[in-house]
Amino acid sequence: MYGGVFMSRRPLVPEAKEALDKIKTEYANEIGLKYNDGYKGNVSSKLNGYIGGPVGGLMTKKMVEAFEKKLIDK
Repeated sequence: MYGGVFMSRRPLVPEAKEALDKIKTEYANEIGLKYNDGYKGNVSSKLNGYIGGPVGGLMTKKMVEAFEKKLIDK
């Protein structure tokens, strides 16, 4: 639980999982990381944060840029 809200690893739209995994892989490759969506139970939280933080940050940045472009193009 974080900030009174339960966090979930499931996408809001289950049908989008495959597309989200593809985007994660593309962005990880873009910043020089090898993304593996397999089991990570043996990896420390520090390492997971080190790997996942930049990928999540880049995903957010790209989504915001795409949304802003869409707003401008309207």
